[in-house]
Amino acid sequence: MRSLMAALAFWLAAATPAPAAAQNRFWLANQSGQAIESAYVSPSRLSNWGPDILGSSVLPPGEQVHVTPQAPDCVLDIRVRYQGGREEERRNVNACGLSRVAFGGGAGATVRGGGAGGSISRGAGDPSFSFANRTEWTIRELYVSPSTERGWGRDRLGDDTLDPGHDRWIGLPSGRGCAVDMKVVYMNGQSRERRGVETCSRADYGWR
Repeated sequence: MRSLMAALAFWLAAATPAPAAAQNRFWLANQSGQAIESAYVSPSRLSNWGPDILGSSVLPPGEQVHVTPQAPDCVLDIRVRYQGGREEERRNVNACGLSRVAFGGGAGATVRGGGAGGSISRGAGDPSFSFANRTEWTIRELYVSPSTERGWGRDRLGDDTLDPGHDRWIGLPSGRGCAVDMKVVYMNGQSRERRGVETCSRADYGWR
């Protein structure tokens, strides 16, 4: 009888599903024209911000970092501090219902939707977008700038590369037009350009 009860208890324990971990991971995107020197993410129920998630690094304009909160809470508070000391906050963000949170793009800077291809809610006239590599080749360098500017600016990938099927958030300043120029350099050194691409009306651009 005792062995039967033990077997029944074991079966019930095995049949009971373990609590699912909260899906509160997200991309923190810098959509401003300044580098973010520190960022803090904590559950909204707490008053303590906790440690700087960037550590000794900074988040340059147009770049993003993947955030995995220490607590499983869905509702989070997020604070960033730009170089120069200016701060910006998002309170009571439901991180379980979005894929990215962008700072520096105005009130409509939260990127919603599950997964990397979530839809984006941006302010009017904001040309920022997600650049996706839809080719079969790895991109070594990526340049994107408003068509009104003469130079290409910095390499958006920095020390990284962009593999086929991957994307990169491109933060651009609002109010300078919706047409952008793009240039990619593949691993073999070949380059391709596209000029005057309108991006204010699209959240994603697939490079093919």
